[in-house]
Amino acid sequence: MNELIAQSILLLKKLIKKPSFSGEETATAACLIEWFDRYEIPYHRIGNTVYALHSAIDSNKPTLLLNSHHDTVRPNKGYTKDPFDPIIEEGKLYGLGSNDAGGALVSLLATFTHFYVIKDLKYNLIFVASVEEETAGPNSLRGILKQLPPVDLAIVGEPTQMQLAIAEKGLVVLDATISGTSGHAAHPNEDNPIYKVPEIIDWFKNFRFEKTSNQLGPVKMTVTQLQAGSQHNVVPAEVKMVVDVRVNDCYSNQEVYDLLRKNAPCQLQPRSLHLNSSSIPIDHPLVKAGVALGRTTYGSPTLSDMAALTCPSLKLGPGDSTRSHQADEFIYIHEIEEAIPLYINILEQIL
Repeated sequence: MNELIAQSILLLKKLIKKPSFSGEETATAACLIEWFDRYEIPYHRIGNTVYALHSAIDSNKPTLLLNSHHDTVRPNKGYTKDPFDPIIEEGKLYGLGSNDAGGALVSLLATFTHFYVIKDLKYNLIFVASVEEETAGPNSLRGILKQLPPVDLAIVGEPTQMQLAIAEKGLVVLDATISGTSGHAAHPNEDNPIYKVPEIIDWFKNFRFEKTSNQLGPVKMTVTQLQAGSQHNVVPAEVKMVVDVRVNDCYSNQEVYDLLRKNAPCQLQPRSLHLNSSSIPIDHPLVKAGVALGRTTYGSPTLSDMAALTCPSLKLGPGDSTRSHQADEFIYIHEIEEAIPLYINILEQIL
């Protein structure tokens, strides 16, 4: 156990040193392959996704997926430390991707390695270090699922303070168009689309969906972008607007879009409808195992690769979601030291 923890922290430091923006994860894939070689675990590769199967696969058993991602966002301008220098100060390991989701990634990999040589498990285990999670790209977990064995249950590694995120909101991004009449600014125009904006924003701000989830609360809708005009003396023909909708488990994304399309005071076009909400029953043995070890359950407002899965899944990992995408990202060393034995103890209850 001590070796696994030490090697996991060392691996995370190696990962931080290698830029791995979504779609550019070749260097971090190589770091993960080094781990599999060290522990003599056969691995497979799909692009920059690296995965491995348990040593004793039985087609008659269900499959449990352990998944996290090794891509990152780009560092923002607020960094005061080098985002690719994995320094440790006062028990904090700094670096881009340390919290989201490097800590969970290396902890789940250590957990998989622990169980790899154990025979007669109740589940087949598969570990997948996926890519393009931050952008929901074509090579993300969703894009490669058909190339993996069918999955019956999953733990998705994201920073949850090792609490059990048993539900997760879905996402619909809507491109809205507010139409009007273009013309010269010097002439009268009663159909300036920019003047319609305050009323329409107010509609989105005050619209309420009827159904509220016990785990995820209400659907949350937020106007996040506006774009209009090209010249000071020209009234534009339209205003473009982006609306971010976080969908609870009472609605499918299609239902939310249909409802908004019918009622909204402007034209709407969804970018996609496939990032639906996801969950696992609160009485599932995996959830019960975590609760028995002192974990609490909650519904997560943030999106992850859980959205790619149709099987029961929960989000669980070291770190704190509020640190994700922030300047000078970090994870506490003790969070990783505690996460690995906790993952193992939870899985021992069902394996």
